[in-house]
Amino acid sequence: MATVAMQTDVSKDEAEVLAVIDQLCRANHEKDAAGFAAMFVADVADYNLAPPLSHRGIDLREKQTWFDSWNGPVEIEARDFEVTVSGDVAFCHGFMHMNATSKTGARLVSFWMRSTLHLKREAGEWRITHSHTSVPFYMDGSLRPAFDLIP
Repeated sequence: MATVAMQTDVSKDEAEVLAVIDQLCRANHEKDAAGFAAMFVADVADYNLAPPLSHRGIDLREKQTWFDSWNGPVEIEARDFEVTVSGDVAFCHGFMHMNATSKTGARLVSFWMRSTLHLKREAGEWRITHSHTSVPFYMDGSLRPAFDLIP
């Protein structure tokens, strides 16, 4: 299971935000929908890869159904996250790499995506309030997702 590479020169707040990202990676690996949702506020603005264009909150049943569509763990590696903290709010962005084997056709799915997170600290705990994940696509008219890009 991959984790966020911790830099030695980050502040305590930055380290705590990176730990939230690490917990997201761990929850994906364990296919733990409740553990995944625990990293978010109840009414998170979530712009993930799945339709529709936006989601409010994490639907536990939908998330577990997605987890259950994979054989074995869903590996997520977070890389190159830059974190900015101001008081009780934080903003970060970086890349996430997904590796998992689908139950449909038993094929390996592996690609990089972009991730932007906004977090708020309440009662000493950081929770994600806004999440945006995207995959670029080729602008050559094919509209193919650019799954071959590597940061």
